[in-house]
Amino acid sequence: MHAASTAVLISEVGPRDGLQSIKTIMLTANKKLWVDALFDSGIREIEVASFVPAKMLPQMADASEIARYAKTLNGLTVLALVPNLKGAEHAILAGVDKITIPVSASAAHSLANVRKTREEMVEELKRIVEFRNAHAPSIRIEVGIATAFGCTLQGLVPEDDVIWLADQVVRAGVDEAGLSDTTGYANPAQIKKLFRRLRHAIGDKAGAAHLHNTRGLGLANCLAAYEEGVTSFDSSMGGLGGCPYAPGASGNVVTEDLVFMFEAMGIETGVDLEKLFKAREALRAGLPHEVIYGMTPEAGLPKGFDVSKRDKR
Repeated sequence: MHAASTAVLISEVGPRDGLQSIKTIMLTANKKLWVDALFDSGIREIEVASFVPAKMLPQMADASEIARYAKTLNGLTVLALVPNLKGAEHAILAGVDKITIPVSASAAHSLANVRKTREEMVEELKRIVEFRNAHAPSIRIEVGIATAFGCTLQGLVPEDDVIWLADQVVRAGVDEAGLSDTTGYANPAQIKKLFRRLRHAIGDKAGAAHLHNTRGLGLANCLAAYEEGVTSFDSSMGGLGGCPYAPGASGNVVTEDLVFMFEAMGIETGVDLEKLFKAREALRAGLPHEVIYGMTPEAGLPKGFDVSKRDKR
């Protein structure tokens, strides 16, 4: 087992992953209020948008405006997803701090999601890295290896394919590569094994866990990843999100539940749970007809729970 950290980074992906997976289009003003509320709770990395053509994802038509607004929040790492070089150029122009690029371990999902083969995506990555190096060398580039634990289109995704791809994207020059359970297929034993192999293969360039709760194993899988040394976790307020190009892939890990789990264990997130629960109001105001999930905010904090006095391990 890798030595466990006493602190983790919670990267909120709701404004991108959550919003692009639903039909409702949240108004720009509501997005800004939601980002404000998340930041006020102590969240320090937010995936604010996806830089894709508005005709493909009208929910992301205001990506540049939201990214520029988020940059006014001092201390916030502004993250955006880009599928290609053109998207990366727009994101960098908008001033983001970090870009994340989905590269599918599943050959079938790669064609469905970005209309490129895995090998073509690696070549696209090289172009993005080259552009970053020339125009904005301070911006970090991460890859989320999608469908790392299985694919609704292809089925089984061999572990060797995932590790091969991780090696390829690191050779292409990205700063880190994490694993994504795009379809919610993973179990804790599988998480441990693959993250262990990832760290062995690419060392300190092993990145975030992006895990889904499609089959109810989201938190268990996050804990398994943490026990293998992962310190950065993607999650979505209210559990919004999924992948529009992976049928049945619903439900990101709920940020509120994930923060509670870590804080209750004495693992620091930097997030104020009461303020995080309050931020749900901004989400509900912007999406009044969407179902919002979360066990902890519904049940409330346990009697006597005081994050300032929790056990430190």
